[in-house]
Order: sequence, then structure tokens, then C-alpha cells
Amino acid sequence: MRIMIAEDDALLREGLALLLRAEQLDVVATAGDPAEFLTALDEHEPDVAIVDVRMPPTHTDEGIVAAVEARRRQPELAVLVLSAYVEQSFATELLAGGAAGLGYLLKERVGRVTEFLGALHRVADGGTAIDPEVVAQLFARTRTDTRLERLSPREREVLALMAEGLGNTAIGERLVVTDGAVHKHIRSIFAKLDLAPDDSADRRVTAVLRYLDDVRRRT
Repeated sequence: MRIMIAEDDALLREGLALLLRAEQLDVVATAGDPAEFLTALDEHEPDVAIVDVRMPPTHTDEGIVAAVEARRRQPELAVLVLSAYVEQSFATELLAGGAAGLGYLLKERVGRVTEFLGALHRVADGGTAIDPEVVAQLFARTRTDTRLERLSPREREVLALMAEGLGNTAIGERLVVTDGAVHKHIRSIFAKLDLAPDDSADRRVTAVLRYLDDVRRRT
């Protein structure tokens, strides 16, 4: 796995690089601003980019803009975004182009090395890793009458864990229920969100994106 880090905080940037190299992962380049990131991206063609949301010069959305551009240049690039805060509009902007190979984590997760590395590998393998706190706040902020209001509390829990990128077995372990129960809840979620079995898109991803997009439009 070839990894690139785009983070303007030099201490965090170098700390991440040391952590990943200690895990025998190949950090091919680091960058402190979006322009440097995109230049190095073209040169090194990494498999995964770890990108800070807020970067110079304005420290608003430069990291997200750069991540979207990086995916445009290299559609197969996996991107793990790091943010100090839950910034839902940025999450949905990045996810708008598809959720495969994308992650959105709060920076505090980096200190939980096992969780961070698990998310990194999941994203690199084409999965989705959305921080549990991001998911929790998105659910807490949605109170309007939409199709998501059809979901039961347990189905909401399952969808939240799906949004974190967990598979059925991991969801069952987290909720202490059987695989069969998880399958049943997911089938119900798809039905209530009007996601037909013959949908060409991945219904798991579509369910999460439909929710995130609804939140974005209402804020």
C-alpha cells in the first residue's frame, strides 16, 4: 500500500508518517498544502491519500477541494479525510462522487491506533469508513419527515454502523445479534428506503448516501 499524507500541521504530518512506517506501510510522500499535495500525487501515484479538511491558505475547505480533484485525476485513489470537527457538508461533498474507497475520521481517532489503521485498510480495500461521531451527529440533526423516518430505532442503529463501513458480521457483533437478524434489518432498511433488489448501485452505499444527502439539503 503506497500512502501519501496531506496535512499542514508538521507535527501531525510527521507523526502520522512515523506511525505508518512503523507498521511497515510505504509512505511515498507528504505535503503541507493542496498545491504540493496535487503535484506529489501526480508524481507518486499513491494508492491512498490521507488528507486534512482544513488546509492553507484559508483553512476552510481546501483539503476537501483537493481530495475531490485528486479523485478526479485518479478515480481509483482511496482517500481518508481527517478533520478536527464534524463538518457534514464537507463529508457529503466528498461522498457525492461515490463512497467506495472513502473515509472521514475525526483526528482524535488517530490516537486510537488500532481503529485508525483498521479504517485505513478498509478504505484502501475499497470500503467506506465514516467516523461514528460523524454518523451520530448526522442522525441527531435530522428531525424532518423523510423516508428515513420510517426506520425503527434498531434499523437506525444498523444503518449508522453501515455508514461506519462495518460488514454484517461486525454489525452483529457490535449489536450482539445474529447474522440472520442483521440481514433482516438491512432488507427492511432497503425496503423502507425504496431501494429495489435490481438497483445497479450498491444498496448499502446508496442507503448511506441518501441519508447524508438529505441532511446536507436541510442544513
